[in-house]
Amino acid sequence: MVFSAKQLADFLQGEIIGDSDVTVNNFSKIEEGKPQTLTFLSNPKYTHYIYDTKADIVLVNADFTPEKEIKATLIKVADAYEALAKLLELVEKSKAQKVGVEPLSYVAQNAKVGSEAFIGAFAYISDNAIVGDRCKIYPHVFIGDNVTIGDNVTLFSGVKIYDGCKIGNNVIIHSGAVIGADGFGFAPQADGSYHKIPQLGNVTIGNDVEIGANTTIDRAVMGSTIIGEGVKLDNLIQVAHNVEIGKHTVMASQVGISGSTKIGENCVFGGQVGLAGHLKIGNQVKLGAQSGIMSNIKDGEEIIGSPAIPINNFYKSSVIFRKLPEMYKQLGQLEKDLNEIKEGNSQNK
Repeated sequence: MVFSAKQLADFLQGEIIGDSDVTVNNFSKIEEGKPQTLTFLSNPKYTHYIYDTKADIVLVNADFTPEKEIKATLIKVADAYEALAKLLELVEKSKAQKVGVEPLSYVAQNAKVGSEAFIGAFAYISDNAIVGDRCKIYPHVFIGDNVTIGDNVTLFSGVKIYDGCKIGNNVIIHSGAVIGADGFGFAPQADGSYHKIPQLGNVTIGNDVEIGANTTIDRAVMGSTIIGEGVKLDNLIQVAHNVEIGKHTVMASQVGISGSTKIGENCVFGGQVGLAGHLKIGNQVKLGAQSGIMSNIKDGEEIIGSPAIPINNFYKSSVIFRKLPEMYKQLGQLEKDLNEIKEGNSQNK
């Protein structure tokens, strides 16, 4: 598809600085800009690339002021990154959409599949499952008995949805994710063995959730493991049984959440954060990468470290940590000096 700067500016309600007739047919990164492509600048670290980029159109924030001449046409918008997302979404929606049931897939006779849905080859839809309108079920997806899936849901190849789970509207689940596997529940026995505790609950996923590749969300022992509306989970995340994640919380890769922990709304977790079980995490909490969380956290706190501490204390501690070798050396010298003084005093008695 080919778009002119004027068409893009009209769509984004932006201001053109340069040639309004210049056209683009693809996207590129600003440091690798190519002719006839559109790029964007939102991170100040990349500002120097804008003066040499070969891209013909650059989206910039409305407050951007160039320090020297720029060859590319600029489109000033309120938020360049958000504007790029709108354009990418527009291109994605313009692609041809697959519809229908491919050969070699299996749909149980008592399952229900909505209108304009796509069921890829080797997908398996079990008894009493419900798949909503305009869903995309790619090859090798498994949907268990009594699963309910809303409208406009995309399940990429290899997703597994266990029995009884409920998926809302506009959900995207990437390849290899497993929703509703048994939680890690075992009762220790007198002889040192472990007896499996049946996991009788399910997983409930709200609207507008996105779940990354190879992420696993365990079913509840009783009741539901709950993923709230608008939650975004990266690849390789583990969510244990009976966990609850509040609306619009986001988590980066390799976060691990132990059983029955409750997480509030609008939280942000960095990569490799680990949470102990049965905790309560408030709303708008931010956890830095690799934080180890062993206790409850109140609303709005920013925590980092393992064991985790408030972020300002962590930065102060980091400064001290870097000085430890020097401080250890000084302590040794002080100890030596003190011993010499003690010896001198004892000889003078």
